[in-house]
Amino acid sequence: MTQSKVNTVFESNLQSGELLFRGKVRDVYDLGDALCLVASDRLSAFDVVLPTPIPGKGCVLNQMSRFWFDQTQDVFDNHILDVDFSKYMSESDAAILEPRSVIVKKAKPIKIEAIVRGYLAGSGWAEYQRESSVCGIRLPDGLQESSKLPEAIFTPSTKADKGDHDENISFDVACEIVGADVAQRVKESALKIYTECAEFARTKGLILADTKMEFGVLPGGEIILIDELLTPDSSRFWDAEIYEPGRSQPSFDKQYVRDWLKDSGWNKTPPGPVLPEDVVRRTHEKYTEAMMRLTGKTPRY
Repeated sequence: MTQSKVNTVFESNLQSGELLFRGKVRDVYDLGDALCLVASDRLSAFDVVLPTPIPGKGCVLNQMSRFWFDQTQDVFDNHILDVDFSKYMSESDAAILEPRSVIVKKAKPIKIEAIVRGYLAGSGWAEYQRESSVCGIRLPDGLQESSKLPEAIFTPSTKADKGDHDENISFDVACEIVGADVAQRVKESALKIYTECAEFARTKGLILADTKMEFGVLPGGEIILIDELLTPDSSRFWDAEIYEPGRSQPSFDKQYVRDWLKDSGWNKTPPGPVLPEDVVRRTHEKYTEAMMRLTGKTPRY
């Protein structure tokens, strides 16, 4: 399906449930004993929501997350509760929502971002150049940009509110924020999930360079995966066939957007600039390609 024929949702307006809040990408509705997460087509860059949506992006994010939650359910429990929207809302709402939404358990988010890096890129590469470490973890000398790390590392960050910036923190600081037991559980789980999913991605010709996960706590105290999992919004995927350490790698995400924004002279403060058509089209194509290569399925819009 071409980009022009994709139903675009910048903001959802459901008749069923109470809107709790709009995040950078997701709209969250309270359905009583459950939540509905709606993945919009909004795109954020440098922690600013841009005025130009990427058609169908929310559908790709939602369907990729569902795929990965299903792949990892035997490794770690997640928030997926139901995909039958007719139980919770009107038929008209359900028809619009199904490709880009999911019904989930209510959980209290853990106040750190669980980031796992298997390769040296992004803010990790920038910090390594200054400190020879990432989030307090000392790394070997002589690594290059995009180098594969000796082993995957857990590098948490703060969980910023909309409009604010996440900040990389050490594991010790993470323990201070959420408690040592919770931080250790999140670290071990995130590393295990990353390792298994990175191995799967390689069978599809893709490198999972790094990823961000979010965890929450159920009323009974159980820790589960929440939000999204291993999408182009939360992860850096590279093409294994053209991977070459020592340079930045083309990635299956909003790279076209970031590159254009850097060249535009924008100062990274709201409001963000309107994106040109070719940047929107290329970004739509990259998100779609990532899903098709990993899942073998075409996105449903």
